[in-house]
Amino acid sequence: MGSPSFRHYRRASGVCAALLGALALAASVQVHATEGALGRSITGMQITSYAGVIPPEPGMQWSLSYVQYDGKIGGSRAAPIAGQISLGLEADVSLTAATGVYVWPTHTGKWNFASMLTVPYITADVTANLDGPLGGRRQVKDSASNLFDVYFAPFIAGYHIDPVQHVSLGLYVYAPTAKYDAGKLANPGLNVWTLSPSVGYTHLFQKGTLEFSVLGAVDWYSRNDDTDYKNGLVMRTDALLVKRTPSGCGFGAAAGWIQQVQDDDGDTADRLNGFKGRSFGIGPVLTYGKKWSGGEHLDVSFRYIGEFSVRNRFEGDPWSVSISGGF
Repeated sequence: MGSPSFRHYRRASGVCAALLGALALAASVQVHATEGALGRSITGMQITSYAGVIPPEPGMQWSLSYVQYDGKIGGSRAAPIAGQISLGLEADVSLTAATGVYVWPTHTGKWNFASMLTVPYITADVTANLDGPLGGRRQVKDSASNLFDVYFAPFIAGYHIDPVQHVSLGLYVYAPTAKYDAGKLANPGLNVWTLSPSVGYTHLFQKGTLEFSVLGAVDWYSRNDDTDYKNGLVMRTDALLVKRTPSGCGFGAAAGWIQQVQDDDGDTADRLNGFKGRSFGIGPVLTYGKKWSGGEHLDVSFRYIGEFSVRNRFEGDPWSVSISGGF
């Protein structure tokens, strides 16, 4: 446990637990293929640095994150929203999230455990083209700004395969705690529970200065009783490659793949042949980390993702900034 790679992992991984949930909120707005064409996840935005690591040092970690997403569905394509069908959708979404993680005290060994809670605030502007009262189409705009659905993981387990390979296992839960109105295009909440079992893996190369992490998850949605719409099962995979320098700066790339494997269910979904969606994305990552002699640390990360080969989902260029620390 005293190799250079493991020492680097201990130094840098203090932030990772706090970040496990912050970016996974990336697109939690009522413009979801899933209902509204987005869902809980944005391509390439769920993974964080050291996704497979729960650090051995007990205590509190924290992070603040901001995600901006401006996406659209072309006017020739139909999408379900607010119990209706829109020809084309546009959404400008920003999400600010505060995450706290507690790493539980454990004896020295292969396993470490943590719990996390995220409280998000969302702002969304949505534009849809809906059927008019006298026939034809009319453009309708709506906005929402409020606390979003709370997101938590009661239990996250981390297993250290060896000093450079690490695996994390977690069950993440989105609770329908935010306001919801079935007739609105933009809502602070989704009005559904979402369970996301996840597996993360991190491999450190070059004495810990080169990180490769991958995160796989499944999103299971409950039925929205107000619209009688149930989103199909969604599988997603994100990957991250970052090279860190002695100055604390890092650079690399992130990529993501979201694939819906079940049709949506409900009358509206049936009219759209199940509205099964997918998306791919890739883009650059920049990081900076600083640690002080007392053990305190501060980490900053920026990410930009360009989406492509998108079907039955919003397509855009999301970006995010996060800041995290521990004490």
